[in-house]
Amino acid sequence: MLRQDSQDAPLFGEEHDHDSRRKSKIRHPLASFFHLFFRTSAILVYLLCDFISSRFIACMVAIILLLSCDFWTVKNVSGRLLVGLRWWNQVDEDGKSHWVFESKKMHSVNATSAESRIFWLGLVVCPIFWILMVVSAVFSLKIKWLAVVLMGLVLQWANLYGYVRCKLGGKSNLRSLAKDYIGLQIFKQAMKQRGSEGEEAK
Repeated sequence: MLRQDSQDAPLFGEEHDHDSRRKSKIRHPLASFFHLFFRTSAILVYLLCDFISSRFIACMVAIILLLSCDFWTVKNVSGRLLVGLRWWNQVDEDGKSHWVFESKKMHSVNATSAESRIFWLGLVVCPIFWILMVVSAVFSLKIKWLAVVLMGLVLQWANLYGYVRCKLGGKSNLRSLAKDYIGLQIFKQAMKQRGSEGEEAK
């Protein structure tokens, strides 16, 4: 379910504003800070837990609290303020689960391209770290940490998945969308190659 046209919201710094000073300005410094603070703090605590504390439970609780704060902040605050997007999942009377996507119109999003870049880079890069940490925990046989890193991956992947679907207009089949994009790129490359061969023949 899509509330508004998500194509009007900025993605990776896209804005129709010609004032470069406005583009580089941070209008929501607190939202931008906490968008990155909780997720990077959870990663740092995990990496430095052996130096911070020898107690596994204390480190695990700290990481889970940071991950929970990050999930709530990104889902409910920074997404709305920095890119004008919001998503949630609701269950109807029949017990069916529905994704709901909300997007502000471009002219009503009081954010800049710098904030949009901060949002999307933070959203994409941090789950990659958690994937690497899951692989590391498996191969180093740190079984007690596996549940923690899996939780980090699931929570941050859920936000990434939700916002990507929200940005793409709630399309449920992302695989077909990726295939269409790849097919378009191959077609463009083939046409470009045919054009260059035609020029050489002349």
